[in-house]
Amino acid sequence: MHLPDIAHNRLTNQQIAGTNCTTPPEIVQWLGAIQAQDYGMAKWAVGVRLPGSTHQHIEAALDNGQIIRMHILRPTWHFVAARDIRWMLELTAPHLKRMAASMNRKLELETGVFFKIFALLTQALAGGQQLTRPEIMAILNQAGIRTDDFRSSHIMFQAELEGLVCNGARREKQLTYALLDEKVPTSTHSFTRPEALAELASRYFTSHGPATLPDFAWWSGLNLTDARLGLEAIKAQLMSETIADQTYWFTDAAINQNPARESLYLLPAFDEFMVSYKDRSASLDYTYAKAAITGNGIFKPIVVVDGKVVGTWKPIIKKQQVSFAFQLFNPSDILNPELVRHAQQKFLTFLECDSVKI
Repeated sequence: MHLPDIAHNRLTNQQIAGTNCTTPPEIVQWLGAIQAQDYGMAKWAVGVRLPGSTHQHIEAALDNGQIIRMHILRPTWHFVAARDIRWMLELTAPHLKRMAASMNRKLELETGVFFKIFALLTQALAGGQQLTRPEIMAILNQAGIRTDDFRSSHIMFQAELEGLVCNGARREKQLTYALLDEKVPTSTHSFTRPEALAELASRYFTSHGPATLPDFAWWSGLNLTDARLGLEAIKAQLMSETIADQTYWFTDAAINQNPARESLYLLPAFDEFMVSYKDRSASLDYTYAKAAITGNGIFKPIVVVDGKVVGTWKPIIKKQQVSFAFQLFNPSDILNPELVRHAQQKFLTFLECDSVKI
């Protein structure tokens, strides 16, 4: 196996090159979690893996609670399948709470304050009420709780980690919060911690492999000790190969299934194909890393040809017409026009737009 093989196998395992999934929740469950702080692009991350789907299909799955959006793993916003949210939160929330504890103390958000906040949130959101963050902060302010100096974001972050709130339905362009217990009824099934570590490792190496232990630790937010425990529990199910002193783990499902012809994909900002690995050299030449990932960690939408990131792209949407701005790393590169048109049409179908402006 060589680095190009790793990239091609990831395209297959991540369901980009083709999929047997038929619904948005199936895509999210297969990947384990999808980074989702850029809401529109996160929906495209599902859509690009589900031919024929539209942004409304993904929106509906979020609205009806099949997909949950909340802070988890590293942490940042993620999409997680509803059936996975509770065990995944139970596994990762403890270390996220430890990460947040110092800042909470600086913001004077102590246990007693959170107790009052959570009671107010439960009352405000009970019975299917779904409120925006400004609306929630207004309720807390009226109760004498300050929500300035970053307190609002840390208040809601802590409420998510406690399993109290998650995303509600979108109200026009505004995101709302709902009670998790009302969005996702409590599951009777749970994992022990070792079982949860093994399950998370299995999801990752099956859907993201070939990948390394440091890749898994980065993606999951687990420390190396816990990440190693998860990997050790499932090693018998995996294959491995060492390349340049790095050991890559993967299932045999997609190994060496390189595409017979050229491929081109317009992947979204923060796509799992790029963001979910600590070492991205299989697909991204580090000469161009700063062109694809900004210094403050913003991952741009990427153009991927045969598993290699060759540039970035940006959709420019005006009314029902979309134009595409491309910035190739090597200006002398020429993209296959037929593949470009196919990738653009896939995005137009997703947006339910009528035409592309060239």
